[in-house]
Amino acid sequence: MEATIYNQTGKEEGKIKLPEKVFGLSWNTDLVHQVATSMMANKRIPIAHTKNRGEVSGGGKKPWRQKGTGRARHGSRRSPIWVGGGVTHGPRNDKDYSKKINKKMKVKALFTVLSRKFKEGEVIFIDNISLKAPKTKEAKNIINSLSKIKELSSITRRKNAAFIALQQKNENILKSFSNFGNLEIGQLKDLNVLDLLQYRYLVVTDPEKSITILSSKIK
Repeated sequence: MEATIYNQTGKEEGKIKLPEKVFGLSWNTDLVHQVATSMMANKRIPIAHTKNRGEVSGGGKKPWRQKGTGRARHGSRRSPIWVGGGVTHGPRNDKDYSKKINKKMKVKALFTVLSRKFKEGEVIFIDNISLKAPKTKEAKNIINSLSKIKELSSITRRKNAAFIALQQKNENILKSFSNFGNLEIGQLKDLNVLDLLQYRYLVVTDPEKSITILSSKIK
């Protein structure tokens, strides 16, 4: 299994061998769905919050005596069936939506999506992206050059075009590409299933070291 390596001007630089265990897995819908939904649940921050009958304002005094009035029996004005009373089963900001994800499942789901994207020609390897200073104009020139690559022809589209995975953090690249809303810059070691599913293309820099990082996740 091989892939072509390009430079930042869009020209071919060579080939690289890819491990089958990372880029050659068959598609597994259930696994990817389970991991993706669990990760989204773990990122969820509850905001909506309602008060129950123990938290709303109001006295604890019985509205009226139990018998003899001809009206229904009530014990508190804070009852959920009263206007201004507490809310039953309402949203709470202290609710925990997190789900446990097995590490092996998380890694296999990542490799499964990587394999699918590679088969569809949506994983592109770039030998290096280099910028001497943080300049948006230079970043734009790089994007235009990369769009000449057949597989990356849609990298200039408006939304969710590509995730550029760097081998290590680079401030010049981060600042230069920060003005492009259709691109996301991140480190390969932090790559996850949601990143891959959100963006159409995955641009991997420094292929040799990047493949080593991905392969190290296999245990």
